[in-house]
Amino acid sequence: MNRKESAVAFLKLASAGNVEDAYAQFIAPEFIHHNPYFRGDRESLKSAMADAHAKSPNKLFDVKRVFADGDFVVTHSLVVRANPSDPDVAVVHIFRFKGDQVAELWDLGQVLSKDSPNENGAF
Repeated sequence: MNRKESAVAFLKLASAGNVEDAYAQFIAPEFIHHNPYFRGDRESLKSAMADAHAKSPNKLFDVKRVFADGDFVVTHSLVVRANPSDPDVAVVHIFRFKGDQVAELWDLGQVLSKDSPNENGAF
């Protein structure tokens, strides 16, 4: 499996609630992340991902684009939540790989307005 496929597989497993399996397969033991809402260690983000799935278990995670450059993979995705009143979210994940495992992760999200005036949409 190449790095682009690994990044997508990790996101799909984690978003489906298989966080333990996603981490076991794809995340390096020395993994760090840059999400500003949680401590920067491996276990804090893993726990937050499991909590997010428990609170919103039936969301759709649709990876729209994947880019790779050396040790880096970038994904551009759409998250659609099960509750129609919850807004959709556009998410960018930036992965840094060390070998075949994710060593570092950045993530950015943008809430999508259902009343956006932009005829091009977010994707």
